[in-house]
Amino acid sequence: MNLLNDWKFVIMLCLTLGLAPFFPEPHIVGKIRWIAGGANGMQLIDWWDTLLHGFPYLLLIRLGVLKMLPAKAPQEQ
Repeated sequence: MNLLNDWKFVIMLCLTLGLAPFFPEPHIVGKIRWIAGGANGMQLIDWWDTLLHGFPYLLLIRLGVLKMLPAKAPQEQ
């Protein structure tokens, strides 16, 4: 089974890596607020950190889009 296509695994990633650390607010929320506020003072490490904490959500969006697309029928030869 491919882990990147497993709903349970991707949701677990979102709830753990995507939200950690949890207090005082989820880390990704703080990063999104920072970017929405103009990203003043963000360094390369902050962008990398945003990518790492946001990656599980990108996987979740990808799975949702793949689920909504119609399945391709096998082509006859």
